[in-house]
Amino acid sequence: MADGCRENELISAFRAFATPLISDNLARVPGAVGLRPFHKMAGVMVGRALTVKTRAGDNQFIHRALDLVQPGDVIVVDGGGYEGRALVGEIMTSVAASRGAAGIVIDGAIRDAGAIGRNPFPCFARSAIHLGPYKDGPGAINVQVSVGGMVVGPGDVVVGDEDGVVAFPLDGAATLLAAVKAQDAREAEIMQSIRENRYNGAYAKSASGSH
Repeated sequence: MADGCRENELISAFRAFATPLISDNLARVPGAVGLRPFHKMAGVMVGRALTVKTRAGDNQFIHRALDLVQPGDVIVVDGGGYEGRALVGEIMTSVAASRGAAGIVIDGAIRDAGAIGRNPFPCFARSAIHLGPYKDGPGAINVQVSVGGMVVGPGDVVVGDEDGVVAFPLDGAATLLAAVKAQDAREAEIMQSIRENRYNGAYAKSASGSH
């Protein structure tokens, strides 16, 4: 139980940091390309991955995953990037939220974009379309998946904000968090130097600076 509490505290600590800071300290390798938030932004999404792989345009296994979701899970769906049919909408995101999910990430399309956009429950996807899904399968749950070119394993830490979604294994997360905190402090000092008109190009020399 104590180990679980420590893990939860470690995961929650990433809520204080933007995805670019995390990505910078993962050698800028992992990151879901092409996914964006559709929800009403109300902070950073952080949780553990409950992964789903499904046939393009089919959401049967997402429904099955909703029966398995635990508080703090982020449902991460490999829909093959197919945008011709929506995989989730207002009802399924509402079910996920009611069961304590931390969010949902879809490599594919959603529907009910207006309703989802008025709701703070995190929902990241490629696009929105009115056409609904098939419900026939096949699919798989808690397997390694790819979303937007980013590989995500069951139980990986998933973080999402206005800049997108990044995921990484829990193993090594403490070291990553320390590096993220250090970069955050460096960038805070740089911003202070800009406000005080004493910036000397330090960011251009930074190994992790990019913007």
